[in-house]
Amino acid sequence: QLQASGGGLVQAGGSLRLSCAASGRTFTNKYVGWFRQAPGKEREFVAAIAWNTGRTLYPDSVKGRFTISRDNAMNTVDLQMNSLKLEDTAVYYCAAGRVRGSGPERYSDWGQGTQVTVSS
Repeated sequence: QLQASGGGLVQAGGSLRLSCAASGRTFTNKYVGWFRQAPGKEREFVAAIAWNTGRTLYPDSVKGRFTISRDNAMNTVDLQMNSLKLEDTAVYYCAAGRVRGSGPERYSDWGQGTQVTVSS
């Protein structure tokens, strides 16, 4: 089971750090991704990291603002979000799978989501 945390309310231009923890399992040999879904919109890929190698993947919409990282000691994957914009408002989900990519179908395990709200 994946547990996402760290969401909240932040002003535009501010920062938040999300964390994804795996309960009772490790991320070894997995790709861990972050997705977001705003009301009335499809789930959108935000970032992914290969746990074994640390190789990352970002869409252009967040590149340079968001950074995904892994903490081997804590067995967590974090998403540092800087320069937040109003359009970053969404529920953010972490997910894990065995295939690298940006499509939600590549991830088999999902967390419950954490709300991120960016205000003006």
